Amino acid sequence: QVQLVESGGGLVQAGGSLRLSCAASGGTFSRYVMGWFRQAPGKEREFVAAISWTGWSGGSTYYGNSVKGRFTISRDNAQNTVYLQMNSLKPEDTAVYYCAADRSTVVVTTAGPYDYWGQGTQVTVSS
Repeated sequence: QVQLVESGGGLVQAGGSLRLSCAASGGTFSRYVMGWFRQAPGKEREFVAAISWTGWSGGSTYYGNSVKGRFTISRDNAQNTVYLQMNSLKPEDTAVYYCAADRSTVVVTTAGPYDYWGQGTQVTVSS
């Protein structure tokens, strides 16, 4: 059973930055597609970013349109950790951010195929 634990959320002013971390345990981390999703109150869960697995060399990255150019996903397979660097934050980025792992080798941008989820971390951006 894979366990995912997010950290790094908090309150930040618009234009600021945060880095989220997601530590994985209990599985073969380097073989999983890792993704970040977010969910704001009253809204559906939204794809933020994903990174594929390519052995020990990291992977290809994918981003939602609303965060492209501002957010960067990366992974450290030696540390079993995936990161989300968030820059130029906007109030509309306010949401609970979830880390997810998918055992498939195909990167998808919908939540359904992901097998494991973290508990989420709150990000609040003030205007």
